[in-house]
Amino acid sequence: MITKEFRIVLPISVTEYQVGQLYAVAEASKDQTGGGEGVEVLVNEPYEEDGEKGQYTHKIYHLKSKVPGFVNAIAPKGSLKVHEKAWNAYPYCRTILTNEYMKDKFEIKIETWHKPDMGNLENVHGLEESQWEKTQIVDIDIATCRIAQKDYNPDHDPTKFKSEKTDRAPLAADWKKELPNKANCPHMCAYKLVTVEFKWFGLQGTVEKKIQDIEERLFANFHRQLFCSIDKWIDLTMDDIRRMEEETKKELDEMRVKDGVKGMGVE
Repeated sequence: MITKEFRIVLPISVTEYQVGQLYAVAEASKDQTGGGEGVEVLVNEPYEEDGEKGQYTHKIYHLKSKVPGFVNAIAPKGSLKVHEKAWNAYPYCRTILTNEYMKDKFEIKIETWHKPDMGNLENVHGLEESQWEKTQIVDIDIATCRIAQKDYNPDHDPTKFKSEKTDRAPLAADWKKELPNKANCPHMCAYKLVTVEFKWFGLQGTVEKKIQDIEERLFANFHRQLFCSIDKWIDLTMDDIRRMEEETKKELDEMRVKDGVKGMGVE
């Protein structure tokens, strides 16, 4: 089992992030869906459990185009689908990803605390000391992190983007050092604790490391896109977001049955 805590500092407030994240998730889902695969939303509803209240979602990620053709042809039923169950009790969120074929031998757990700071809190998730000592801290800077050429989009580059509504960009290389001293510019950190278990003899360590690398890449790309779309969501309310999610669900259902595979990625 490999555990890492990713820390992503952003020049937005914790309140703003709640709307921005949901907007960006909905938009990313549409980009990843088509040709019989992509994101399928099964459940999106309020929940209350053990004093915790929030929004519960259950999605299925259909992954056919993300594996070689011969693997797709011989893959067992259920092996190319990933179930995502998420409990969004913002500012705390918990997401669990599983696979029907792997059953209890595969799980990705992502726990996130959103805090109004610069990413300097230690053990925000309250882990046991022995577990915390084994947890690797990874800081992701949305302006300077390395982005693969295939992922790069100039529209999602915080060093080039200019927000007309908030005047919070472009971001210079040392933007995080200057941010706390800037007037009228909020900031926050998403502390994402990722625990990966892949119980397969001979492959466990290699696959778990690979998954953690993928999560780092996805977090970097997603948060760059989230920030660079701020002018599209900064004026939205949570009621607007819920209506958007309902419309997106209908669009996703229609898009999955159409031709034109667009690929798939877990945000």
